Amino acid sequence: MPPFWKTKSLSQMTRVEWESLCDGCARCCLMKLEDEDTAEVWYTDVACALLDRQTCRCTDYDNRTARVPDCVALTPQTLPALAWLPPTCAYRLVAEGEDLYWWHPLVSGDPQTVHTAGISVRGRTVREQDIAEADLEDHIAMWPLEAP
Repeated sequence: MPPFWKTKSLSQMTRVEWESLCDGCARCCLMKLEDEDTAEVWYTDVACALLDRQTCRCTDYDNRTARVPDCVALTPQTLPALAWLPPTCAYRLVAEGEDLYWWHPLVSGDPQTVHTAGISVRGRTVREQDIAEADLEDHIAMWPLEAP
C-alpha cells in the first residue's frame, strides 16, 4: 500500500499525518528578510529565538504564533501563499506532486537522517538573541534554498 503522502492531498491528512510531514530541518525557522519593493525573500542563518538549534525543534510549538508574531502556522490553506518555503520542504513537495527525499524520516524511518544528510540547520545558525536586527543583512545565507 502506498504511503499516505502519495494517496492523500494535504487537506485530507489527519493532524498526525500532517505533523509527521515536517522533517525537522528547521529551515523555515530561520529569520528571513523581504524586499518591500520586489517581495523577494532572503534567508539568513539566524534561528528563531524559540528554536532548539541542536534538536531543530521549536521549544514552545503549541504557543509559537502567540510568542513570535511573525511565525506562520502552516496549514493547507496558508501553504499556497508561502513561496519562501525551502525547496526541500515536504509540505511544498507534496503540494507540488513530488515525492519526499530519501533522508525524510517518513522514508528513512530514522529522524536523524535529516541531520546526517546535512539538510537541517543544526550547526549552521546563530541565535536571534545574539544578533541586532540591523545586522540581519550580514547573515544572508544561500544554503537554506539549496536542495541536495
